[in-house]
Amino acid sequence: GIPADKLDAIFEPFVQVDPALTRIAEGTGLGLAISRDLARAMNGDLRVTSREDEGSVFTLVLPRGSA
Repeated sequence: GIPADKLDAIFEPFVQVDPALTRIAEGTGLGLAISRDLARAMNGDLRVTSREDEGSVFTLVLPRGSA
């Protein structure tokens, strides 16, 4: 999971919670920032809940379209 004091920061461009050089996954830290921006552009949001040592849940919320 993600520490509570880092949750807001993970949606900022180029932010990575674990900057260790020995980690397996690589990236620039843009994925969550872009995803949230796209969700908000569609009048929605991207949210996260997290517990350290347990995991994180990301929820994409989008409005229903008119029929």
